[in-house]
Amino acid sequence: MTTVTKTQREPAEDKSGSSESIRPFRIQVPETEITDLRTRLAATRWPEQAPGDSWDFGVPLEYVKEMAEYWRNGYDWRRYEAKLNAFPQFTTVIDGQRIHFLHVRSQEPNAYPIMLGHGWPGTVAEFITLIEPLTNPRAHGGDSKDAFHVIVPSIPGYGFSGQPTEPGWNRERIAAAYARLMTRLGYERYGVHGGDYSAQIFREMGVQKAPGLEAIHVLQLMSFPKNDPAEQASLTAEEKARMAKVAGFRQRAGYNQIQSSRPQTLAYGLTDSPSGQLAWNTELFALFGDTVDSVDRDLFLTNVMIYWITRTSGSAGRLYYEDARIGAWEKEEPSSVPTAVAVFPGDFQSIPRFAKRANNVVHWKEFDRGGHFAAMEVPDLLIGDLREFFSSFR
Repeated sequence: MTTVTKTQREPAEDKSGSSESIRPFRIQVPETEITDLRTRLAATRWPEQAPGDSWDFGVPLEYVKEMAEYWRNGYDWRRYEAKLNAFPQFTTVIDGQRIHFLHVRSQEPNAYPIMLGHGWPGTVAEFITLIEPLTNPRAHGGDSKDAFHVIVPSIPGYGFSGQPTEPGWNRERIAAAYARLMTRLGYERYGVHGGDYSAQIFREMGVQKAPGLEAIHVLQLMSFPKNDPAEQASLTAEEKARMAKVAGFRQRAGYNQIQSSRPQTLAYGLTDSPSGQLAWNTELFALFGDTVDSVDRDLFLTNVMIYWITRTSGSAGRLYYEDARIGAWEKEEPSSVPTAVAVFPGDFQSIPRFAKRANNVVHWKEFDRGGHFAAMEVPDLLIGDLREFFSSFR
């Protein structure tokens, strides 16, 4: 388990379940953890490959074997541990839950605060390549007016935020906690950007009218036609093609159903088997193209590694369970916060007229490359769109 120094221990909570304390945090994985990982990978009991060599049954055996061997003998965790530790990291307690976050302030005097949010099976490591260009734009082809202060939280239940000790940590509660975090950090006005689950959490912040939230930038808005024959009949050819892509994803998204119903049962295998954790995390990375090759494999393994060393596969999956209990995926409460949507061809294809039904969409941009994990796949395109959209809120 990640070691904790005296300056990193949980602050004492007040009666409301929170503490104003913000404590420095540093990742320090003991060498015994690395040794144990390599031993387990070497001793993996492999299943038989399903008929054929396609991805139809799930992640193919040879693919996982190759990645596991590289994880054991080629991947350098210490390199990425150092990269993450180069950014200031902290923990604080909000609503009884420890929340870990990166907080990188720009040296530019008029930098704009932005919270970046990951999803499943991602972590704060998704944004390693974005932070420097956002906080120090002049060193990365930008202008001082493009500077951001960057805050990157680990979703409660994920990574270094640790595991909730009580039920109820759904997107609504997380959105409220994130708003309190920004207030605690002293930001009176700010924007947010997220993909995957954080796109849903940040939209919920808009629904809740989080104090200080001025603008939302997301990679997906999960807004679809209603079960109305007239609306279904009105779909254009382009809209039908986009819906077909969503339907294809749903046919293969078994991880969603399992984590929404039995996350604890799943957790035993993932917490005990690194090859199992590797294969499971590959699922969503691969669903949009049958490989994870569009993402640097060391960066991909860094995300897997964080789940492994923090033993949070089960608590991460519980977010799906918690949202299923409140019917979160069926709700479509309106958000009036100005919203931008960046649509990448290898991702869900949000549909403009349905996305605008419950969201104040003021910026819509379609790209010719990139996918679901745009921050890792095409950081240049994403950075450009963030600079463009948030320029009017500075």
